[in-house]
Amino acid sequence: MTQPKLTNDNIVSLLLQGDIRAGARLMRWLEDDRPEAVELLKQIFPRTGRAQLIGITGNPGSGKSTLTDKLIAHYRKLGKKVGVVCIDPSSPFTGGAILGDRIRMGSHATDSGVFIRSLATRGAHGGLSRATYDVVNVLDAMGYEVVLIETVGVGQDEIDIVRLAHTNLVVVIPGLGDDIQAIKAGILEIADIFVINKADRPGVERTITDLRYLQSLEPEPTPWTAPILPTVATHGDGIEALTDAILTHSQFLETNDERQKAAQRRQEHVLWALLHDRFHKVLTQQMLRGERLEHYLTDLVNRSVDPHTIVAEIFAALNLPTGKS
Repeated sequence: MTQPKLTNDNIVSLLLQGDIRAGARLMRWLEDDRPEAVELLKQIFPRTGRAQLIGITGNPGSGKSTLTDKLIAHYRKLGKKVGVVCIDPSSPFTGGAILGDRIRMGSHATDSGVFIRSLATRGAHGGLSRATYDVVNVLDAMGYEVVLIETVGVGQDEIDIVRLAHTNLVVVIPGLGDDIQAIKAGILEIADIFVINKADRPGVERTITDLRYLQSLEPEPTPWTAPILPTVATHGDGIEALTDAILTHSQFLETNDERQKAAQRRQEHVLWALLHDRFHKVLTQQMLRGERLEHYLTDLVNRSVDPHTIVAEIFAALNLPTGKS
């Protein structure tokens, strides 16, 4: 059967039917920041909010990609369509994704029920690419029931994932020793489930003890305590227990009205992120470029004006209230 030609007029209707070409094109436009992509996002937004979003984060080398690969296989056996967003490091030469994760998940390349998209960080902080939120919405609108979001693996800065996913897996490995204290400052707070991967290595029990100790330091009891599950992703060990825990957490969100609260927090974060991005573009494209930027920098270096005064001048030029410093 001949596929219909993809045009700007039919891209939304085809995308909502699950057309991979339409989804891939819109994702490409999102990464390229093309204005027509925003208009298309507006049209598909009412058809989003149905997918289960699972975040996978942790230190580099913890086996996140292998774990993601096994989760894809599990959900496919259940008959679910699976979307995957892999946040890869940016190439220093092209700015594009290095695509290491997609290579490791190559066994699913011919499965029409799996859509894997790699996104470059392009300098974004928080473990997520700037386009991640929108790409997840595209996969959601295309009918992917489970969307796995694997972050780049930058350690405790990856807190943005908690604002996007329904269930967050934090992957650690045995033998962390004193390094596990670093988790307390950031990643500990975002874990819905701890996964001790590569659990065939020595030190698993010590890692479990350390994590439980850190959990005991929480100042107030929480309605959900993250379970700690060992896995050996390369062999598929522990994957079924992990998916059972994901299901239990999903049921907890539904029965305790946490999903709605999380949805509100997620949309608030997306709103602020879009405002920040738009304001940054206005500044860099209109107020802080060329001779004007050089003038500001020269004045700052010469100490003829202070940075607060420059900021107030920019706000005044944009007709914005300066507020309080």
